[in-house]
Amino acid sequence: MQSFDSLQLKNPLVNIITDLGFVNPTPIQEEAFPVILSGKDMVGVSQTGTGKTFAYLLPILQELKFSKQKNPRILILVPTRELVVQVVEQIEILAKYINVRILGVFGESNIKAQKQALLEGQDIIVATPGRLYDLIINRALQPRDIYKLVIDEVDIMLDLGFRVQLTNLFELLPSRRQNIMFSATMTEEVDALIEDFFTTPSKISVAVSGTPLDNIEQTCYAVKNFNTKTRLLNYLLKDKGEFHKVLVFISNKKLADRLFELVEENFGSQVCIIHSNKSQNYRLRSVDEFDEGSKRILIATDVIARGLDLDKVSHVINFDVPIYPENYMHRIGRTGRAEELGKSVLFYTEKEETLKENIEGLMDHQIKLLDFPEEVEITNELIPEERPKIAESNYNRNTKVKKTEIEDAEKKEKNKKINLGGSYKRKLASKHKKPKTRGDKNQNRKKKKR
Repeated sequence: MQSFDSLQLKNPLVNIITDLGFVNPTPIQEEAFPVILSGKDMVGVSQTGTGKTFAYLLPILQELKFSKQKNPRILILVPTRELVVQVVEQIEILAKYINVRILGVFGESNIKAQKQALLEGQDIIVATPGRLYDLIINRALQPRDIYKLVIDEVDIMLDLGFRVQLTNLFELLPSRRQNIMFSATMTEEVDALIEDFFTTPSKISVAVSGTPLDNIEQTCYAVKNFNTKTRLLNYLLKDKGEFHKVLVFISNKKLADRLFELVEENFGSQVCIIHSNKSQNYRLRSVDEFDEGSKRILIATDVIARGLDLDKVSHVINFDVPIYPENYMHRIGRTGRAEELGKSVLFYTEKEETLKENIEGLMDHQIKLLDFPEEVEITNELIPEERPKIAESNYNRNTKVKKTEIEDAEKKEKNKKINLGGSYKRKLASKHKKPKTRGDKNQNRKKKKR
């Protein structure tokens, strides 16, 4: 492996690399650097945790020259607001000794403040697709000078339904630009996007999804149900020395909230949660507190935690088994980052065993099964989502009444009464000697003539 010296970085970048204590670039950083500098379109397929963000930031900052112009020249698109904040922070770290203006824009934030910041002039914009499109349509952002477009975590961006926004943005951006894309997986949608908008891109694949990370120890427990999983989780989390920074993944928001309440009963202020129903400030605060270490346990759904660069996560606990095997790779990639050692634990029920086998088939790797701790009580109590749904059947149920029964049935006394109309009509009839309707213009005109 070559050192950073081989990249011939300019002095400000050399200085910050030295400050950060980096010695050797990761494989994706080493391979992407010359391609991005060449100006060719590029597609990087790299497993999460391999240094993708620095892989495109280093060559961009290497090439970016000082300018006083107001229109931005570099555009970086990411799927979530958390990633916007994170990428902006990483640019600020790398550009410590470089005069560069950076702005992050995303929804549910003050658009007026963003418009004002754009008026003052920016070099690099980091944005979510929706808010960026709004700013361009409102003429707050002029995209005519953008010559490099980076789309990071494109697979999750398409999963979130951003295909239409991306297509619309491509139409608004200058046609002469360099397209740079990074993804952890190559799906049919990603291939279609490349086919439609990229020009003979160079493809770089490093540790693609499905390749287990050698520096992550993977283990699993066979667990009976949700409530037993919760008891097992609480049991493991009692060991603060071993489980000192734990990211817990769970499939959906409703289950995440239920799990949070049960874990919070035992660990109080040590636990926090993020999912898409939480407010922007709450989510950002939770991520910051977990990353800084003031919170020991973070419960998260897959989409919201995708791409987050969290420092020194000791364990990733998969509270359930993801439906798509690739998502398991994204989950465990949150630990063991930057070639550090990490640990992952998977909880699976009998119904989830097939999903676990699909993951093992994708990785061509057997996850080590651990004995269930005797100290953890097993319960048969099921949550509503686990209980079998009983479908009501109309079989042999005589729901139709025969015609002859209706004809022969004696009418009830109230049904024998004559319908005289509403009380309002009866009052009008007695007063005016004939029926009138409310607001009848013709009747009112006749009355005036008399």
